[in-house]
Amino acid sequence: MEGFIAIGLLLLMMIIGVPVAWSFAGVLAYLVYIFDVNLNTLMLQGYRSVDSVILIALPLFVLTGYLMQSGGIARRLVDFIEVMIGKRRGGMGASMIMASGIFGAIAGTATAAVASIGTIMIEPLEKRGYPRSYSAALLGISSLLGILIPPSITMILFAVVTRQSVAACFAASIGPAILLILGLIAANRFGVGRFFNELSSAAGDGLEPLPGKGRAAIKAFPALSLPIIILGGIYGGVFTPTEAAAVAAFSAMLIGFFIYRDLNLKSFARSVVAAAETTGTVILILLFSFMIGRILASERIPQDLTMLVSTLIENPLLILIAVNLFLILAGMIMDDVSVTVVVAPLFLPLMVDTGIHPVHFASIVACSVVIGANSPPVAPILYMACRIGKVSIHKTVKPALALMAFVALPVMIITTFVPEVSLFLPRLLGFV
Repeated sequence: MEGFIAIGLLLLMMIIGVPVAWSFAGVLAYLVYIFDVNLNTLMLQGYRSVDSVILIALPLFVLTGYLMQSGGIARRLVDFIEVMIGKRRGGMGASMIMASGIFGAIAGTATAAVASIGTIMIEPLEKRGYPRSYSAALLGISSLLGILIPPSITMILFAVVTRQSVAACFAASIGPAILLILGLIAANRFGVGRFFNELSSAAGDGLEPLPGKGRAAIKAFPALSLPIIILGGIYGGVFTPTEAAAVAAFSAMLIGFFIYRDLNLKSFARSVVAAAETTGTVILILLFSFMIGRILASERIPQDLTMLVSTLIENPLLILIAVNLFLILAGMIMDDVSVTVVVAPLFLPLMVDTGIHPVHFASIVACSVVIGANSPPVAPILYMACRIGKVSIHKTVKPALALMAFVALPVMIITTFVPEVSLFLPRLLGFV
């Protein structure tokens, strides 16, 4: 019972506005007091948990995202995609979706994608007739492709807290990412006119001349080479995910300083400070969550949860539905890091007992974050997209809910009940 009270306390503190890291600290203090834990031993265990080579990838990928934003890489990616598909009907919206996907394949974070892609795309979308409310909603959901498309910071954290292969978790989320991209593009192309009539006259037709495409491709080539180098290096066995993060950050610096020349010492310093602040917050959350996890594990809370759910619900399909609903509800209140490091380890024994492979569960968690991060009351990504788009959250909720209901939720259902969507590539690569 104390474990469930702790989870409720965590949710309560987040709802009333306590910073996430200190919400975790408050729950940790409660558990230490209730279970009379030896704090010295617990601190040592927490330190050893974050003393991981894999976690070195975290600050490096975060830094890569900020360098892409300040170094002109995101701008060239958007320009290239817009030239290729932007003049087709629904092309501008598709350009933002594809740009978010490629950005995610380099930086692995949603917040950086929102800031970078949104700053560049919102104004052109409005000029093409897209309402800012719809543009912000599309930005919020498409930016979450950074969680699904490797390298993903969320998948790194999942792999660390559940002791799974990082590369396997990366591969598992590629299938759902492709489904989400195709679904968003189809909804933007065919469903927009039906659900948001003001967009029906927004899109023009026509193709960019071949020379224009060639020039855009040449300008974007350094940026486009980054995901090829990163993913090709990881799955080709050239370097580990941690080494890939170092290569990504170093390449982003070289491209920003010497090729595009949009990056200078001042903007580089700002990027380093911003990356350090973000990383510090995540590591602090991770430290507290590891310590909380140690206490819960020693008190057999995950096993008790598995027994309770199995007793109340015998059908494995209903268990999957219940876990999916809980993940979405948790994502509405907690950020992606919190859901990944707290909820995922808590439900993993139940999922394994139900017959779900841990790597498959990784993609289920990632899909739930896509929905939860754009759902009120907290909706951190959607709120950020609204700030970038300079539009009220109240106007954005309706199109956001429509996109989640008709695209993100079906993708999550398919991912949950068709395991091969997640496991085909990891099996093909020999990870599972």
